[in-house]
Amino acid sequence: MYGTVLASALLAALHQKGEEFTPYYDASWVLVTAATAGLAHGYAHHMASHLRDSARYRWRMLSLALWNEWPLIVAALPTVLLLVAAGVFDWDAYAVTAVGLGLNTALLFGWGSVVALRVGYRMTSALLIGLADATIGLAIIVANAVIK
Repeated sequence: MYGTVLASALLAALHQKGEEFTPYYDASWVLVTAATAGLAHGYAHHMASHLRDSARYRWRMLSLALWNEWPLIVAALPTVLLLVAAGVFDWDAYAVTAVGLGLNTALLFGWGSVVALRVGYRMTSALLIGLADATIGLAIIVANAVIK
């Protein structure tokens, strides 16, 4: 979820009206930011649970903490792929932003609902959880409209 929210915020922020649309540049920044956020998040988790152990054990735990952040990066990939496709097919910046924000909001709903079902929520509750997750995407859409 965090990677999708991050990608949505970057998608909304990277292109400004009146500026040249640079989808490959934007895709690069979405990917780099997601990877950096994953590294920082994993490192923070590692340091928060840091105990006095052997150096080998600490390095192993750091590696595991960093590896566990792969979903954050994967969650940003739909936005990256959309931006790359926009560059290949020369799509309009406004349309790409609108489609990307809508797609990410739908993904937030879907992932929130599926995860809730997997951990044992009933269908109605799972859909409400998905709706709550999608509300974050809607907030980014509203913020994009207000700010721009």
